[in-house]
Amino acid sequence: MKIACLINNYNYADFIGDAVDSALRQTVPFDEIIVVDDGSSDGSLELLARKYGRNPRVQIVAKQNQGQLSCFNEGFARSTGDIVFFLDADDVYEPNYVEQSLAVYRRDPSIDFVFCGHRQFGEYERLQLKFADDRDLGYSVILAAYLREWIGAPTSCLSMRRSILERILPLPFLEAWRTRADDCLVFGASLAGARKYYLAQPLVRYRVHPRNHYFGRKIDRCAVYRRRLAINSLFEHLENKLCYNVERFGDFHHREFYTIAKPTLRQLKQYFLISARVPISIGRRLKGFGALTAHFLRANLRSASTGEVEAVRTSSHPDTIPFSRSHLPERRSRAA
Repeated sequence: MKIACLINNYNYADFIGDAVDSALRQTVPFDEIIVVDDGSSDGSLELLARKYGRNPRVQIVAKQNQGQLSCFNEGFARSTGDIVFFLDADDVYEPNYVEQSLAVYRRDPSIDFVFCGHRQFGEYERLQLKFADDRDLGYSVILAAYLREWIGAPTSCLSMRRSILERILPLPFLEAWRTRADDCLVFGASLAGARKYYLAQPLVRYRVHPRNHYFGRKIDRCAVYRRRLAINSLFEHLENKLCYNVERFGDFHHREFYTIAKPTLRQLKQYFLISARVPISIGRRLKGFGALTAHFLRANLRSASTGEVEAVRTSSHPDTIPFSRSHLPERRSRAA
């Protein structure tokens, strides 16, 4: 299994060396590390060439400034890895990040997308975990299509199989996704039919610094509106590209719910909402409610009997990315 790391950089000369070094120090080494520089003007390219220009595992790609999504498109086009990891230029991997993630992919070949917790560092330290335990989150095509559910983490905590990325990238709309293009990866993976898995370990260090574009700043309502438009275009593009008939998805929403190994009460409510929206008879709707409830109870009773703890959110900090997209917080961006 060949593994690749895609690093996107824009004017982060102060941090890019730490990011590349963390990728090189993995206990399971990357086969290729592709650093895409998005037209930096701060000496990033010179630093990269000086430090890594002779390293056979590091490929440095210089391009004109078009934003973060363009870096994803370019980096993926140049990669050959079966599993692709993403890293922002101001973040850092823990040494065992790849080892822990690959263990999931190897243990279960049906897993397509792995994301993990992270630890914020820099201006302050804070642990960010979505759940208290590792968990198989199943498929989320219908959940994304109906509720725009965001099931993922910041860029540096994401990895996925090449087969999924081939269904997503390249993407247009470069101007709309100059920043926060990790949304394209997270939403895209759901729509592309990725089975997702969460590792409840802080395997990535997420840097908090004054040059974060969104972190800790007030929400710009105009920017939120523009982002909603961009998300709508993204979904329409991917649904057309993947030849989906979204109106028919509701017929089997309960089957998608079955793929979640230990659904939370919140997830049960979400699928109830989908069931209430789909155009089916009252009888089928009631039957669907019963099937959803039965799976929820069986899965959680089974978990309780083995001593597993119930899923919990461990932070209410506004930069913690929730599983619901009803109030996507503004987060920092990288390439710009």
